[in-house]
Amino acid sequence: MENRIALISIIVEDAESVEKINYLLHGYADYIIGRMGIPYREAGVNLIAVAIDAPIDTINTLTGKLGRLSGVSAKAACSNVRRA
Repeated sequence: MENRIALISIIVEDAESVEKINYLLHGYADYIIGRMGIPYREAGVNLIAVAIDAPIDTINTLTGKLGRLSGVSAKAACSNVRRA
């Protein structure tokens, strides 16, 4: 299956979900290119960007699992670049 390069944007409003987020991301570590987290203390949220190179089904599965966590929003933006 072809891989796609994508960026998953995660907004964390519930700090209780951080451990679950890290657990999920660890499970997909083979696909993750890098990640950046920004704590926005004034607003009480954390912003996370995850760059990933994976099959589209894997990207969608991870994004869906993240988005189902309490106080977490997740969206994926996929490039048109396809890799074998």
